[in-house]
Amino acid sequence: MTIKGVLFDFSGTLFRIESTRSWLRAVLAKAELTLPEPELTRTAQALESAGALAGGASPSLPLPPDLAGVWAVRDESAELHRAAYTGVSRQVPLPDPRLYDALYDRHMVPDAWHPYPDAAEVLGALRERGVAVGVVSNIGWDLRPVFREHGLDPYVGAYVLSYEHGIQKPDPRLFATACDALGVAAEDTLMVGDDRRADGGAAALGCGVHFVDHLPVADRPDGLRPVLDLVG
Repeated sequence: MTIKGVLFDFSGTLFRIESTRSWLRAVLAKAELTLPEPELTRTAQALESAGALAGGASPSLPLPPDLAGVWAVRDESAELHRAAYTGVSRQVPLPDPRLYDALYDRHMVPDAWHPYPDAAEVLGALRERGVAVGVVSNIGWDLRPVFREHGLDPYVGAYVLSYEHGIQKPDPRLFATACDALGVAAEDTLMVGDDRRADGGAAALGCGVHFVDHLPVADRPDGLRPVLDLVG
């Protein structure tokens, strides 16, 4: 297999969202509100259990029946994405009802995201080798500013975002759209992601697939480097 293009997932692959505690603390500070540390810790844990932070942990509690349907297709539009995440966050009491939308807005800010330590190195090496790079993400908002803010945008030839197409991974059509955008055949393309179900959908199109572990940034300093060996 000659790799001419590499598609990367966003969250958990190239970037990692801040911790739930940091996320909540930043929103409270902007609203000029405070919680005692024990209460802040409990609230952050409850939000994490609810799956309220997009890009963070999946819900560990059953979804409310009125949200289950929206959750399943949340990445197909911006409206569904916001409704799903603000919906689950509302399961957790907060000192001001405006905080639910503020929490959602915070997760779209570039400062809330951190690239993995080897992301720039790997993307730069791929460009030097003439390998096309695309980003394919199940998401409900425009992640391009995150890449620009962190200096990774120059390495990306195409962004294919689920909410812009009304299709979410593992639907092979989203990967096909990305391959077409890069001008690379599926059989010459490698998909790199952290979700075996969603990102593994690229295999149905004929792409190679490589998985990385969705870990905190400090715990995964070189998880992307094997991609360079696969490309050759």
